[in-house]
Amino acid sequence: MKRISTLILALVLIGSLLLASCAPQPAAPQEPAQPAATEETTSEEPMPAAEVKAVIGFTASQTGSLNVESTRQVNGLNLWMKQVNDAGGVKLSDGSVVKFESKFYDDESNKDRVQELYTRLATEDNANFLISPYSSGLADAAAVIAEQYGKVMITTGAASDSTYMKGYTLVFQAYTPASKYLTGAADLLAATDPSVKKIAIVHENDKFSTDVSTALNEYALAQGYEIVLFEGYDSGTTDFAPFINKIAEAAPEAIMGGGHFQDGSTFAKQLSEKNIDVKFVALLVAPPEPSFAELGAAALGIIGPSQWEPLANFNADAAKAVGMDFYGPSSQEFTDAYKAAYTEDPSYHAAGGYIAGLLLQKAIEQAGSLDPQAVKTALDSVDLLTFFGHIKFDTTAEAHGLQVGHSMVYIQWQGDATNLAKQVVWPQEGATAETVYPLP
Repeated sequence: MKRISTLILALVLIGSLLLASCAPQPAAPQEPAQPAATEETTSEEPMPAAEVKAVIGFTASQTGSLNVESTRQVNGLNLWMKQVNDAGGVKLSDGSVVKFESKFYDDESNKDRVQELYTRLATEDNANFLISPYSSGLADAAAVIAEQYGKVMITTGAASDSTYMKGYTLVFQAYTPASKYLTGAADLLAATDPSVKKIAIVHENDKFSTDVSTALNEYALAQGYEIVLFEGYDSGTTDFAPFINKIAEAAPEAIMGGGHFQDGSTFAKQLSEKNIDVKFVALLVAPPEPSFAELGAAALGIIGPSQWEPLANFNADAAKAVGMDFYGPSSQEFTDAYKAAYTEDPSYHAAGGYIAGLLLQKAIEQAGSLDPQAVKTALDSVDLLTFFGHIKFDTTAEAHGLQVGHSMVYIQWQGDATNLAKQVVWPQEGATAETVYPLP
């Protein structure tokens, strides 16, 4: 009996083992499922944007009579180029990024050399864009080459109107044209005292001063002023007494005109000594120069035009106040950056170099391309305020590229005979003080 019980127990154990071996086994642990690869989760680094080099070609008078002004213009352009490159360049619509480099030569202040060198820049150096040399004569010589080879050129340091009356389509002027050097003074006078009607226009008998004064005469007449005297004086004049007597006899309420620094300073001094009773005096060239203050009481209240002044208050707030878009650095930011780079205050020549680059930058950004026609179209549409003032171009066939937005900055010496300071009094969006009127 005991043997049978033992046999039955053994059979039960064997059956249990057989059942266990046939039971389903638990699945082995699996690795967590991985998401399908996407652009956002790929482990590969994104491809960097392709970098494109754009060459800006120009000549500079490193030697010759225009060396000082030309050097400052180049300083301004180089400051812009460094800033835009350091900031990462300009992104184009295809995703590539443009950075700028320059190619330039010494034109020796010589027109013939300018044409030879701009031809080389356009053909051998393959410059994408051109900046003019300093001075109207040299810029005019370069403009024909730019147009011939299909290169967009910004002219700066060049005020002559005539360059833009030749049917060019790719040449754009940054400066206020000579024909408007003093028309803003008439606008300032009208805004200050609409009752004034009698103006005497007196000027040096050289081409620049005569052209400016002739344009002022036409503009003032169109605005309803009476021109009681329009007369020139010889270059080098030092005794203005006979001339001032004519002014006194004509009894104007305002005097405008002038010429260059020496004659303008002497004229202002002798007007004061003769105690001519006028309410308003605006003269070319001389008043914006710091040394004009050495006239003391004779400088007080005198107004003069400048292409740009460091203290001009052009910024985003000023643009907003007049309903305009603002682009680029403020006047203060440009001035601070220039002083840090070159340890001197920027002149209008330096500001002109910088604005040339800034305008190209704006047009390339808007076009999203380096194509000359696309950039030209973008420049045609520019209408904005910058640190340099209002910028807008004539787009008619008769005067394409002529600057029609930028107004001369008009300064006035204010304070007293021993504590004179320059203030910007026009245009209103850049003014730092109210006009002192009438003359003390």
